[in-house]
Amino acid sequence: MRRLILASLLATTLPSQIALAGPATKEQLLTPPAGARHYTVSSVAGKHGDVWQWKTPDGKLAYRMSMSLRGWVTETDEVVTVGPDRRPRAIAIRGFTDSGDATEDFSVDAGGVAHWKTAVDGGSAPFAGKRYNTYGGPALSGELDIEALVAAGDKGIDLLPMGHASIRVGNPVQIKGAWGTKAVKLAFVQGLGFAPAPVWLDEQNRFFGYAGITSLLPEGYEAAGPQLKDIQDRTTADMVRDVAHRFLSPANRTPTLVDHVLLFDSVAGTYLPDRAVLIADGKVANVGAAGSVAAPAGATVIDGRGKTLLPGLWDAHRHVGGDDWNLLQNVATGMTNYRSPGTMIDETLSIFKRRAAGDLLAPDGKVSVIIDRKDPLAAQGALTVLSADEAIAAVRKIKAAGMWGVKFYTSMTPAWIAPAAAEAHRLGLHVHGHVPAGMRPLDAVRAGYDEVTHINFIMMQAMPQEVVDKANTAARLEGPARYGKDVDLDSPEMKAFYAELAKRGTIIDPTLTVWEPLMTSDGTAIPPEYAPFASISPPSVARGWKIAGYPLSDGLTRDDYRKSFDKMVQLVGKLHDAGVPIVAGTDGYGLELVRELELYQQAGLSNAEALQTATIVPARMTGMADRTGSIAPGKAADIILVDGDVSRDLTSLRHIRTVFLDGYRLEGASLRQASGFSGEPQ
Repeated sequence: MRRLILASLLATTLPSQIALAGPATKEQLLTPPAGARHYTVSSVAGKHGDVWQWKTPDGKLAYRMSMSLRGWVTETDEVVTVGPDRRPRAIAIRGFTDSGDATEDFSVDAGGVAHWKTAVDGGSAPFAGKRYNTYGGPALSGELDIEALVAAGDKGIDLLPMGHASIRVGNPVQIKGAWGTKAVKLAFVQGLGFAPAPVWLDEQNRFFGYAGITSLLPEGYEAAGPQLKDIQDRTTADMVRDVAHRFLSPANRTPTLVDHVLLFDSVAGTYLPDRAVLIADGKVANVGAAGSVAAPAGATVIDGRGKTLLPGLWDAHRHVGGDDWNLLQNVATGMTNYRSPGTMIDETLSIFKRRAAGDLLAPDGKVSVIIDRKDPLAAQGALTVLSADEAIAAVRKIKAAGMWGVKFYTSMTPAWIAPAAAEAHRLGLHVHGHVPAGMRPLDAVRAGYDEVTHINFIMMQAMPQEVVDKANTAARLEGPARYGKDVDLDSPEMKAFYAELAKRGTIIDPTLTVWEPLMTSDGTAIPPEYAPFASISPPSVARGWKIAGYPLSDGLTRDDYRKSFDKMVQLVGKLHDAGVPIVAGTDGYGLELVRELELYQQAGLSNAEALQTATIVPARMTGMADRTGSIAPGKAADIILVDGDVSRDLTSLRHIRTVFLDGYRLEGASLRQASGFSGEPQ
C-alpha cells in the first residue's frame, strides 16, 4: 500500500516525506485567487486533489496543492522568485505531506552562493550555471524545470545538490477536453531516476501534465489520462523491447554448468556444499555432487567456489504495471518471480503478452486485481463496486480475464466480503487483501480471506475500535504506530488469534520494509532498505530515500514509534512460531527484499526459514511450485548465482553474479547497468 505522491518531475522520484517541527497548517497556507490555473490529481477511481498556480502582486510565482489519497493528506504551497535568467533564485515551500512537515527553503545570496534546507539535508554551493532540484513541493511547480530542460536541449542541466538532467521531446498527438482539442507531446526526462520519466508538453513545449495510474492534468482534461498513459506505456514498451532482445539472445541460452557451488535446497531448508548443477533447454537438467556432472559440448562452465546458487527470489507484494524499467531492475536484483497484489487487467495482459514474446525482460508472476467500494477513499486502479452483487460480478470479471486472485480493499463494505469471497473460491481464485474498515483481521479470515497483506492489518486485531472503524484512512498506520508498543503479543487473545490463523492455513504478507522507514527514520540516514544502493543510484533517487519519518503526534516520540515497529517485527516471529505461513513482499521497488528477509531473521526465523519465504513458500502459494521455487531436475531454470556465502550472511543476496531466467544466462553487471545502477550494491 505504498502511497503514490505526485512529486515535481525534477524533484525526487519518491514521495516527499519531510517531518520538521511545526509545519504550516492548512489554514495558514495560501488561498488560490479566482482565475488561478487549475490542475487536478485523478485516477480511474475519481478525483484525489487539486493544484493551482498564479502570480502574486509582487511578480512571484505561487503554487498550492491539496490532495488526499485514501486518507493520506498533502497540503502544501510554494512561492518562487525567478531571476532574469529564468532560474529560481528563492523557493519557499510550506505545509505538510502525508508524512510530515514539507518545509523547504532555497535562496541565492549576493555572492552567488546557493543555500538550501530540508528536513533531511541542507547545504551550500556556488550557484554558477546550475539549477536547484527541490526535494518536494506542489507537483505543478516542476513546470519551471521542464521549461529549462527544453531550452537547454541536448546538453541538459547540471543540478544542485547533485546530478544532471536532460529531456527528449517526441511528436504531437491530439487529445480532447473541456476546452477543446489540444496537441500534446510525450517527452522523457533523463537523469533523475533509474529510467527515462514520461511527461507531457503542450504545442509550445511547455509542461502540460503527467499521466499514470494517478495523473496530474489541467482541469477539464482528466478523461484524457488513460489515453496519454496508454501512449506512454506503448512508447516505453518499444524502448525496453530492444533491451530484452539484447539479453534474451540464443547465445545466452546455451547449456551452463555451475560446479563446486554452495546450493540452497529450499524444500528442505538446508545448504548443500560442493554441488554441481547443469542448466539446459531452459530447465535444470541435472543436480549432483561437485565434479560428477559432465558439461555438454559448447556449455559455459562457471566455477562456483565462493558463491551460492539459489532459486530465483520471489517478491510476493510487487505491484507490477506502469514501469517496465522497474521489472528489468527486479531481474537485475535477483527476482525471477513475483505476486502482484493489485494490477489493472489491461496492464497485466500487456505484461504477460510481451514477456511471452520475448519483448519484455521481466520476472514471471501471478496477479490479483483490487476490488473496492466506490468511494473517495477507494484504491487507485481498483474495480469499484456499490453492492455485493457488483462485487461478485467484479470477481467474475477477474476470473474471465485469467487473473490469479482478488484483493479486497479497506473501503469495502464488510457484509460484501463473504459472498464475494465465496464466489472467488468457487472460481478457484485466491482471496486476500487489506482489512476493510470496521473489520479485524480475524473477521476477514472468517469471511473468506486466504491471506492478509501488511503487518499493520495483523496488528489491527489488538487495536481500539475507533482505529478499526477508520482503517480506510491514515488510521491504519497511525493506530499501530501509537498503540503497537503496548500490545501484549503473548496475551491469551493474541495466542488464540495466531492459533486460528495457523489452523486455517492463512498466509501473512508482512511488508515490514514499508513500515521501517516511516516509523524509525529521523532524517539522519538513508534507511537500511536502500542504503546499500545509494552510491550506485541517481543522486535524486538517493536523496529521496533519506526521509524524516512519519509525523509524530499526541506527545509520542520517535522512540515510541520505533518500539511499535519492534512489536511488528516480533509479531512476525510469533506468527511464524505458531505455524502461520509467511511470504516475503516489499510493496516497493523490489530493492527492499533482502532487508525484508533480514527483518524476518530479527523476528526469530532462521537464515534458511527467512529465505524460504522468498522462494518455495510463495511458489506453493501461487501454485507454481511444480516449476519454480526450488532447484531440482525438470524445473524451470529460474536461478541466481551470488558472490559469497548466503548461509552466513543474507546480504550476500545483493551481490548478483548471474541470473538464470527461463534458462537464459544473464550477467549481473550488465543487468545492473541496463536498469540504471552504476555499479554493484554494498
